[in-house]
This record gives sequence, structure tokens and C-alpha cells, in this order.
Amino acid sequence: MALVLENLTKRFGSVVALDGISFRVAPGEVFGFLGGNGAGKTTAMRIILDILKADSGTATWNDQPTDRAPRATWGYLPEERGLYPRMEVLEQLVFLANLFHIPRREGARRAREWLDRFNIADYATRRAEELSKGNQQKIQFIAAVIHEPQVLLMDEPFVGLDPVNVALLKEAFLEMRNRGATIVFSTHQMEMVEELCESVVLIDRGRVVLGGTVRDVRRSTGRQVIRLAVDGDTELTWLAEVPGVKVVRPGLDYAELDVEQSVDPETVLRAALDRGLRVTQFLIADPSIEDIFIEKVGRRPTEIEHLAGVAAAGASAA
Repeated sequence: MALVLENLTKRFGSVVALDGISFRVAPGEVFGFLGGNGAGKTTAMRIILDILKADSGTATWNDQPTDRAPRATWGYLPEERGLYPRMEVLEQLVFLANLFHIPRREGARRAREWLDRFNIADYATRRAEELSKGNQQKIQFIAAVIHEPQVLLMDEPFVGLDPVNVALLKEAFLEMRNRGATIVFSTHQMEMVEELCESVVLIDRGRVVLGGTVRDVRRSTGRQVIRLAVDGDTELTWLAEVPGVKVVRPGLDYAELDVEQSVDPETVLRAALDRGLRVTQFLIADPSIEDIFIEKVGRRPTEIEHLAGVAAAGASAA
């Protein structure tokens, strides 16, 4: 029961939100949908959910158009929170569960179980507007999963959460994955992708830039990076004398070096030892997902944020 997008296109007036994107999400997989805001991720999710119609192309689940799947197939955590602000938390969750034909008693049981798990059981009788943004986000997540969907789509689920709540949320949706749910989450937080995802696709300006398993994507550049730390030397100016090597991320703990494909990474280690330096860290690794993002897109994920306003303005004008 794979989720498959084929040649999806969508325009809002002069703004091209999706420009023929295609990718496949295997059943039971955690899948990273990468790109900054304004890249087209939310538009693709809304087409899957039949909130928007594609201009062309298809979105299918289990070889059937996604708009023909039962509504209970999908769980959706939107980036823009959609709670009823004046409704009490428990009452709201029971109401939303009932929309999926879950009886009130069962809906209340599931809701209380989730509230307890997220350490917010005491907020059951609070109105949503009285909660912090982080706690509202946890309520929104519960609303998305209370009916136990087959596919969970999440749009920037970790934004605004502190480390404790990030850990709780990660634990929750990985448990859902272990129960067989397919999980797709969009993000520009590449460290979450490295930690959680089995496969990814990266889109920019509505086009697929790269995709595949995380391991294959990291190895797709054909080059490696080095993490190097030398006792008493954080500037590493002597590396200028080593051909094919440059510092891409200086730091106090270690520096990250980019190594051309033709250069043996151990050349760096030998150069340090030949100078009598004490090397405290030397690690050869594939480039990170964020490094590849920068290479393919030309800027960091967070630098794309300002483009969201431009795309939104274009969509509103349309």
C-alpha cells in the first residue's frame, strides 16, 4: 500500500507551487519531505488529502487515487494549528474522534491516554486558547492520530517545541511506525531527518532535487567530509597547504573539512602528524543531509523561510 505521487503540478496564478514532482513512500516507512517553507511541501500534502486539486498528475494510495481512500486513512498535522480556541481540550478531542465514528467513551479513553502520555492530563478541562503554543501543538498531534490512521502527514511538526517535547513527539510517531503506520513529515530541520527517516525527497521551487534512502542520498555526492580536532589549534591555517581540502565549518570542538573525491582523506591526518600536532579527533564520514541540501539548493534550509511570504502572496493574489 505505497503512497505514490506522479508528475504532480499545481499553479496559483503565476506562482508554480509544484512542477511535476514524483516520489514513492513505502508502507510502514518514516519518510522525510524536505525543503524550506515555500518549496511546495504543504501544497503536495493538501493534494494528497484532497484539500486541493492538482492541475495534472496523480496521487495514489494502494493503487487508488488518494481522494477515494476513506477519510480515516489519513491523519494530518498542519503547520497552521486548527484547534477550536474556546473549546475544552478533552471535549474537543472527543468531538474530533467522533467525526471518525469513534464512540464518545472510546474517544475519551484514547484522548486521556494521549494527554497522560504527553504530560498534559491536567489540561483536559482547559480551553485550547489557554495553552502554550507547544502544548497546543501536542493537542493538535493527538487530534491527528486519535483515530489511528494508516498514513500520518505532518507539516513541520517540531517547530516551536522544546527538547523534552521533541523527544515525546518523536517517540510517539516512531511507535506508530512500529504499529504499521506510514509517516511522512515535512521539515527544514535536517538533523531530524538524519535521526528518524529511512528515505527522503528534497524539493525546491516545486521540483524534486534528489531522493532515495538517507544512506544513498548521503553517498550520492561521491565525496567525504572529515571532522578534525587538533589540540591547541582551532584555526588550522596549515590546511591551506593540503591540496583538495578546505574548512567548511570551523568550530571550537572540531572543524568540518570538505575533501575532493580524488584526495585520500588520510592525507589530512598525515599532514597533521608530520607537523607534530596532537590530533584529538579524526572522523571520515559522508556529507550530512544539510550539506547536500546546501550543495543542491544553493542555500541553507532556514534561508528559504522568507520565500514563503512571496509564494503565499502570489497564491492570495490568484
